Amino acid sequence: MKRILSLLLVLVLVGCLSVTAFAAPVDEATIDFDRTGNIDLWKYDLTNAEKDGVWSSSYVSTGVRDENGVESVLGDPQRISPLNEHGNAYGYALAGVEFTYLRIGELRTYTETEDGVEHIELLYGIPNNAQNTAMLTAIGVSTSDRYTNADKEDGSVYYYRSDVLIDGLEAALEENSTTVKDVLENYVAANGGTKMPETDAYGHSSAKDLPLGLYLFVESKVPEMVTDTTAPFLVSVPMTAVNGNNASDGGERWLYDIALYPKNITGIPTLEKTLRESWNDTGKHDGDDITDGYAHTGTASDGDVIQYQIISSLPSITSAASYLTDYSFTDSLSAGLAYNKNDVKIEFFRGPDCKDKIATWTEADNKFTVSYSSGDAGESVMSIGMTEQGLSEINTSDAVYTGVDAVNSGYSNCTLRITYAATMHSDKSVVYGDKGNPNDVVLTWKRTNSSYYDTLIDDAHVYTYGINLLKKFNDGKGDLEKVEFILRNDTDAYFVTAKLAEDEGVYYVTGHVSEEKEATHFIPNKDGKILIRGLEDDEYTLTEVKTDNAYSLLKNSIKVKISTAEDETPCSIYEGDVLGLLQNDERYANVDPGRFPNMPQVHLEHKTLTASSTINGKDVSMAEDGDSDNAFSPMTVINTRGFNLPQTGGYGNWAFPVIGISGFALAMLGIYVLLRKKKTV
Repeated sequence: MKRILSLLLVLVLVGCLSVTAFAAPVDEATIDFDRTGNIDLWKYDLTNAEKDGVWSSSYVSTGVRDENGVESVLGDPQRISPLNEHGNAYGYALAGVEFTYLRIGELRTYTETEDGVEHIELLYGIPNNAQNTAMLTAIGVSTSDRYTNADKEDGSVYYYRSDVLIDGLEAALEENSTTVKDVLENYVAANGGTKMPETDAYGHSSAKDLPLGLYLFVESKVPEMVTDTTAPFLVSVPMTAVNGNNASDGGERWLYDIALYPKNITGIPTLEKTLRESWNDTGKHDGDDITDGYAHTGTASDGDVIQYQIISSLPSITSAASYLTDYSFTDSLSAGLAYNKNDVKIEFFRGPDCKDKIATWTEADNKFTVSYSSGDAGESVMSIGMTEQGLSEINTSDAVYTGVDAVNSGYSNCTLRITYAATMHSDKSVVYGDKGNPNDVVLTWKRTNSSYYDTLIDDAHVYTYGINLLKKFNDGKGDLEKVEFILRNDTDAYFVTAKLAEDEGVYYVTGHVSEEKEATHFIPNKDGKILIRGLEDDEYTLTEVKTDNAYSLLKNSIKVKISTAEDETPCSIYEGDVLGLLQNDERYANVDPGRFPNMPQVHLEHKTLTASSTINGKDVSMAEDGDSDNAFSPMTVINTRGFNLPQTGGYGNWAFPVIGISGFALAMLGIYVLLRKKKTV
């Protein structure tokens, strides 16, 4: 029976070989060990290609080049990925990606006799050393999983079946892809891996004349938009063809020229800058909540402290190849504001609401640096850059992702918040009116391919206004220097203080006080003008507390209201940056949550402000200030002469005192005479 069974098995094996020979020529069905292999690789932005509906993830790679499929569709210059709109690649191609490969094993056709039957199969021999053992352990393969019968007698090479290696790597990546990626990337680098040229504008790179064997490929360097590096993969050179979209001879021949189309997931961080007045100036917005009074636009008085926040959702970090090497902010304030300095704080949170805090950094922690400079237009510039220590924490901290949850690493996909304060000047450097004082921030980030970087931009605007009062006397004769007004902010219940720039004849608001006696008294200049610069959009009471002698004070105080509303035109800041436009693209706002990193994108759009005013409840047309509309609430105040009282001592009355005095003198004289006569008698 054994002999009969053996004979049957041999016949089956011969039959199989006959079918194979019939399906393909012998020179294609067997490995030619005198040949070498070639790898051609193309990288595309499949994330955006799928979102744009031009590609499907169901595509099956076959190892055969697909010029009329993958390359013609995803490399079509007429179809531009939003991430490539800055012109460094064609279609959805990704330039700047680097792969490193290492030959980790040899091919061996192993034959053995088992129960009288010849057993023949292809195995992969991996040298037995500590580095390879660590590598195999990382992918869940132990030395006990090897095909021991094929081991070399000296134990220098262990042999494995392909399915053991494939299944082990697949399971390990599914369990903890970040750890496995890091181990394998380090392993390839430490053991003399060969770097492929960076992918070009077509997303293409290649490796030529490779000795036959088993190769491990890792993505070792990526440009800034790649959020999830390609998982490490094994390639047998040569490999057996696979049936798929562009091949139908799978399993029939060996391929020595292999085409690969590994995918990347791409995405970008987010950036938003907002502001609010400090609690000391308003008596409100004292909380640390990111929604407590913060907005893209706000108003303030000269001398006020403005609090700023910059919020950015960090991109995905999935392995050492996707580590951030630069994550820096260049912030600028218009000439009318100045940084308070030494108050910059960076916080990290698990969610976009900034409630679940992970860490807080200050300058003293040496995890970021802050420097200050001035721009050509007089603006103040603050540069915030992460140090090596700070980047290391962002890339590798285990505070967020640990154990089986470590799909990402560091602060991947967490929210970064920067806070600082600035003070409004009390001088002509401030812009008054609808033009506003814009305050920009630019985020620059790089990954391991530091030749590639990108930016996001956002801004916030702070507005301030004023009062333009013309003082007159109805007869044109009054003394303007004897007129005084005080100004009270009714909304926030304080009296306004200001300083007079005598060379300009302008009052600049400096602050506020609670006591009327400490309030500034505004006096008209020689032309009768009182120009007050630096008032926020509130309700005010302007009271004339002194005027020239013989002229009447105003009967009532003047009620001034300055209001703001959104202009119809959105701020154009996002037009200055390609990726800023991406954040407002509907395709990226309507993505299913969780499908892609940082998606759906937050739609960023804000409108500037325009001002209006009323005087005693009546609308007035606000005056411009240079090229800035609606800057000042104008008014004219006229004092009239008071009514004359009856004046004692006028003409015709002089006789009365004379007569009185004369009468008194005569009476005294009469008394004297009578007394004298009485004495004589």
